[in-house]
Amino acid sequence: MSWTLEAFSAACQRALTEEPGPGGRKKVCEIVQEVLKDDTFIATYVGDDGPERKILYEDPTLGFCILAHVYHGVKESQPHDHGPSWAIYGQARGETVMNDWALVEPAALDKPGKVRHVRSYALKPGMAHVYNEGDLHSPRREGPTRLIRIEGTNMDKVRRLSYERV
Repeated sequence: MSWTLEAFSAACQRALTEEPGPGGRKKVCEIVQEVLKDDTFIATYVGDDGPERKILYEDPTLGFCILAHVYHGVKESQPHDHGPSWAIYGQARGETVMNDWALVEPAALDKPGKVRHVRSYALKPGMAHVYNEGDLHSPRREGPTRLIRIEGTNMDKVRRLSYERV
């Protein structure tokens, strides 16, 4: 099956409406893995010439967003969560090393939290992973990568706290 953005967003909306919470997100993660197999969809929406962050779809009812991310070189993010939201990372091309972190000391608006490294694992093309509210993680890319990411809400509108490694 070849995916369209309309079919992809409708399938995500259906899964999240039928089963709000982690169960619905797991179903969306499975949908993302199917979309990642569609070379035409990836070439159309997550092409090499895309920006680092592009919102492809923002759901008017549930608020979730489907994004394309294109990274051209090495990039490492600091440990973070998605505030009151969740995210699903889907690896389209390249490889991302994900790190999971455990909270040692909570963050505040005026003070970064402290985190301890728990594990590292690779997201390879076709793989997707759910990060629920409060899941601390950080991606590292050693070369060009392309991802599809789903955010539970548009993170451009969310203030997030910062974390330091200990």
